[in-house]
Amino acid sequence: MIIPRPLLEKYNQSLPRYTSYPPANYFTTGIDSKQYAQILNGSNLQQPSNISLYIHIPFCKKICFYCGCNSVRFPEASVVDAYVKALLKEISMVKALLDPGRKVSQLHYGGGTPNALPVEYIEEINNLIFSNFNFIAEPEIAIECHPAYLTDEYMMRLVKSGFNRFSIGIQDLDPKVLKTANREPSALPINHITSYLRGLDSKIKVNFDFIYGLPHQTPESFTENIRSILPFSPDRIVTFSYAHVPWVKKHQMALEKAGLPDADSKLKMFESSFQVLLANGYSDIGMDHYAKGEDELLLALNNNELHRNFQGYCTRRTTGQVYAFGVSSISQLYDSYVQNTKSISEYIRKIEANEFPVEKGYTLNFNEIVVREVINQLMCNRLMKWKVIADRFALSIDELQSIVHFEPSRLDSLVDDDLLDVTDEGVIITEKGRFFIRNIAVAFDPAMVNPTDKKFSKSI
Repeated sequence: MIIPRPLLEKYNQSLPRYTSYPPANYFTTGIDSKQYAQILNGSNLQQPSNISLYIHIPFCKKICFYCGCNSVRFPEASVVDAYVKALLKEISMVKALLDPGRKVSQLHYGGGTPNALPVEYIEEINNLIFSNFNFIAEPEIAIECHPAYLTDEYMMRLVKSGFNRFSIGIQDLDPKVLKTANREPSALPINHITSYLRGLDSKIKVNFDFIYGLPHQTPESFTENIRSILPFSPDRIVTFSYAHVPWVKKHQMALEKAGLPDADSKLKMFESSFQVLLANGYSDIGMDHYAKGEDELLLALNNNELHRNFQGYCTRRTTGQVYAFGVSSISQLYDSYVQNTKSISEYIRKIEANEFPVEKGYTLNFNEIVVREVINQLMCNRLMKWKVIADRFALSIDELQSIVHFEPSRLDSLVDDDLLDVTDEGVIITEKGRFFIRNIAVAFDPAMVNPTDKKFSKSI
């Protein structure tokens, strides 16, 4: 599908990404260790009852210029060791406040670069988790990996320590693109990484991650990236749109100086890769994910049971309240977001003092929880039925529509542009509309009705 350029110009606006609702730039300071302990205790009585664990490894051997994550250059070994010890203690502190009957459905390592750590540390963390938590059948145990730092032995030990999904951060295969972005190329051939992991265990799932919108990328070169990895048959492919936020991440200015592709070129990268993937057995999921065959995400989408958290798309089966560990990590609980300090030294100091290293967060009121569910349904499942959500919260449809400040006139432009169908039951996002899903979500966000001083990346 070719996206009409007038629509691009009309809808390419600065909008929330809605990986959370409200977005993280609404978080405020003021949550302390005692309050977080109370929040943790309260989460035992809230839904979902499953537990999702997120482990943040902030260390990178080099900082990629496109990076929007909370990452730091690899410090001296003593700091790394102290950080991991604090991480282990934080996990134990949180575990002591959780109902032992609850089960882990998802474990995710992100960063930074998790596999920049000596593998012994990751084995130690997993050993603590697997020894102290109960798991559902077939949980997702995932890790993000930089292919520059993978060896056969490292991969083997990761599999032995329990990982069953690997997200390989390829980003681009062109050495010139990688060099400009300050990223090292893969140490091993990508096809070897894939085949080696699958050879260790037939149940291993492999994702490939790419970024489009970087200097020196063209629609032709980016599409060739995608074509070249198709023979390796990754289970999922993610094509992230580069989010340029130099007011938050100053190192991104290096890419601006190198010359970023214009909006039209960036859109063509998306369009051409989208067409290639759909022509080769993949289905698009959400904003940036592709999966094939009987993938759990695809089945969830078809059953309107797709979900999303800070780690990406997941299913209702693996969805849990997210308990996050490490610097800058964000716990996503039923009615609260709590973010740890971004300072490694402060994080270690507080943990050693038996305090939770929290820095800021946000407590949702009932209306915000309802709005979050409406936006999640639109972002994940491309539809929203008033009665389904109203029943979930014991509301009337009129009450639900009042909470989201629903005004049919605000949808007129979206309907006229064939992005949305409005029925008595709710709304359905069209084939064309899925490319403008953030613009659609905004129409149901009361916080965005009036102008805001918050800054967001471009929607397309």
